[in-house]
Amino acid sequence: MRQIVLDTETTGLEPSQDHRIIEIGCVELVNRRLTGRHFHRYLNPERDIDAGAAAVHGMRLADLEGKPRFAQVAAEFLEFISGAELIIHNAPFDLAFLDAELKRVPGEARRVRELCLILDTLELARRMHPGQRNSLDALCKRYAVDNSSRELHGALLDARILSDVYLAMTGGQATLTLDSSGDGTGSGGGMGAARMRARPGGLRVIPASAEELAAHERSLDAIDKASAGMTVWRQTKV
Repeated sequence: MRQIVLDTETTGLEPSQDHRIIEIGCVELVNRRLTGRHFHRYLNPERDIDAGAAAVHGMRLADLEGKPRFAQVAAEFLEFISGAELIIHNAPFDLAFLDAELKRVPGEARRVRELCLILDTLELARRMHPGQRNSLDALCKRYAVDNSSRELHGALLDARILSDVYLAMTGGQATLTLDSSGDGTGSGGGMGAARMRARPGGLRVIPASAEELAAHERSLDAIDKASAGMTVWRQTKV
């Protein structure tokens, strides 16, 4: 199973207003392991960068002088991602920009969804953690993924961080702490900590409630869907 974790940085928020991609970062996973292969390019957008976008990623148009245009790297980019499952946080945003860039490239019009499967980790996180914050930074905190180097957004850095988050979400064990950024509607939290305290004479065991069991099953379903049905607990032994 080949997966590509992808992120982009842009000149603004709306491709419909001719905003452009200025950075693409991708890292490759094969059978849920990082291979060390990646695709990373800075791009000349041929237009100004909005102040709000520059505040997020720290890049100015002057920084991109001499960098290639998207059309110059399109073939190499498509070769790298074709046939893989793309893992993207807030996929509609990145896909809209990528499709807009591909539309500008001479030749047959192409769309990323025609070349790859798409897994949106933001959508997955919302199913697994309803009512909680599910930004990349919030997920890093929830799953104890180190993002201390993320002072500004960067496509390759964010793709690498997202790969760690994705692997933790779909196969790892989250730390058993209450996410202080949540609104308290998610499962777990202070009650769980109280239940784990030992009492004189032995540990008191309190069974999970029906609501907790249902939330657990929803999380297992989401993980199973993200792994294309490869989870052991959903496989039936004959």
